[in-house]
Amino acid sequence: MMTLLLTLALLWPFGVMAHAVWRFYHSPNAQRDYFSTWWLSAAWPALLLAYVGEAHWTLDVWMLGGEWELNSLSRPWLAFTALLWSLAAVHAKGYFAKEQAQAQAGDLAAQRRLLRLALFWPLTLLGNVLLIIAQDIASFYSGFAVMTFAAYALVVHTGTEQARLGAKAYLILAVVGEGLILGGFLWSAGAADTLTLQGVRESIVSAEHGAWMAALLCLGFGVKAGVIGLHVWLPLAHPAAPAPASAVLSGVMIKAGLLGWISVLPLGNDQVSGALTQFGQWLLVAGLAAAFAAAMYGVFQRHPKAVLAYSSISQMGMMTALIAMGLVAPDVWPLLWPGLVLFAAHHALAKGSLFMGTSISEHMPRWPLPLVWGLLALPGISLSGAIAAGMVSKWGVKSPLYEMHHASLVKLLSWAAIGTAALVSVALWRQWQQRHHGGSHPAQCGAWLVAIVAALLTPLWLPLPAGSIEMPPVKEWLGIVWPFPAGVAIALLGWLITRPLSGKTLPAGDAWWLYAGVASAAMVPMRVISRRCGQLKSASVAAAQKAEKTSMGYLSRLLAAEPWLRHHTSGLMMVLAVLLAALLMWEGQQ
Repeated sequence: MMTLLLTLALLWPFGVMAHAVWRFYHSPNAQRDYFSTWWLSAAWPALLLAYVGEAHWTLDVWMLGGEWELNSLSRPWLAFTALLWSLAAVHAKGYFAKEQAQAQAGDLAAQRRLLRLALFWPLTLLGNVLLIIAQDIASFYSGFAVMTFAAYALVVHTGTEQARLGAKAYLILAVVGEGLILGGFLWSAGAADTLTLQGVRESIVSAEHGAWMAALLCLGFGVKAGVIGLHVWLPLAHPAAPAPASAVLSGVMIKAGLLGWISVLPLGNDQVSGALTQFGQWLLVAGLAAAFAAAMYGVFQRHPKAVLAYSSISQMGMMTALIAMGLVAPDVWPLLWPGLVLFAAHHALAKGSLFMGTSISEHMPRWPLPLVWGLLALPGISLSGAIAAGMVSKWGVKSPLYEMHHASLVKLLSWAAIGTAALVSVALWRQWQQRHHGGSHPAQCGAWLVAIVAALLTPLWLPLPAGSIEMPPVKEWLGIVWPFPAGVAIALLGWLITRPLSGKTLPAGDAWWLYAGVASAAMVPMRVISRRCGQLKSASVAAAQKAEKTSMGYLSRLLAAEPWLRHHTSGLMMVLAVLLAALLMWEGQQ
């Protein structure tokens, strides 16, 4: 049963892609459904697989030998990943309903866009599923690379200038990240002669340059996780991508970087070297810097999806800090990781529902306004830790830190949660400013509502080890909840202060424009050299043409004498013969 479900989870997306191609070429335009039930079901086998139980597979025929596993970490990760992919697919059916109508009416551009999305959506899902269950390097890297590059089609879908810019930033950073990951894997695997992720972890612990191996892998996975400095694709890609694509990008694909860290770093290993501990401290600082800096920059954005993108960077900064604790304080990791997985799962569903909510506010359903905006606010309130699963997930990471005497980090994370509350408040305000009426498709609303419920009730359906997560004591509620009202108050105060600057905002992408400027400046000498080389080439070509023209002139004059030579050949031969005879006679007399 387990093997059958595993096979379906990995092969079903291929079947979905084949079905989409078949329908495209064998169905009339008017009957072509790009988001059929087959397409919606791409993630269902993976979702079922997460709840069947733990298992291990060894595949000798797979690449260099496959090691796949469902364990206490990969099962909950696969569960929230497959669930969000499923809900986002249903949301996409409603989101693209008008575009599908255009395609059915004969719009060739819409047909190409929807066919591309119908093919690359399940392919991206396939890569995401494979990297979660993989325990060997080849499978993990293959899944990660497939997911990364197939997702380009999700970002660039609309083809607008903004979409092309976001996709360009995404692709450039993706290539950089893949190179770093590949370099880190080759180095660490070569040092230990291993093909498994477990071997990579052991290699990083024992190798002389283990800290540098860890740095390469951390930076490579950090591109996807939105680590500070490598985060710039997120606020550029999200506003341009369709809402369902943004939901999976920020909900689960960004978590692939987090899972990569957990898979390759020797977290909780008490034999880590001083260099690795120091690296963990730098990672901790980078995570906290991202948590605060993204919040301070994101509140000035005007596009609600850009605000939510900075919220994702801030939240991932908190998770980065928690990952770093596995290197800085290994003894806390066994207690901390279940809370971190719950934190990641809740963030995935909450952020997914917030991004879906941006499409709801763009096409307001005909419901009472207080109900609509109350539902739109619920995932954000939970994300800040004030209610439901948000409160439980915050306690799930704070309790181990308190127990292991890391109260200072708890305080910093609480202050960072203020930024989360401020960002979701600003995002809702921007949605209110940019709201449009007209009614949402039932599939949009249905998937959005289910995502909200799943986000609020995450601990009830996530298959975490029994007893690993507990409700916070009542006396701790105030300490968990207070960042939310503080963040809302700060957002309101900021709005009042910046009101005179209405219409002005900081550019989304922040450091991207700095990078672009530096790259452009660095290209100036290359452009000068290229221009000089072009001039030299032109001069060389002109000189060669002139020499050729001169040579051809001489040759032409020589050829012009050919008729005269042909006419006087006999006479010239007689003269030559007389001269030779005279020469011979003269030599004989000598």
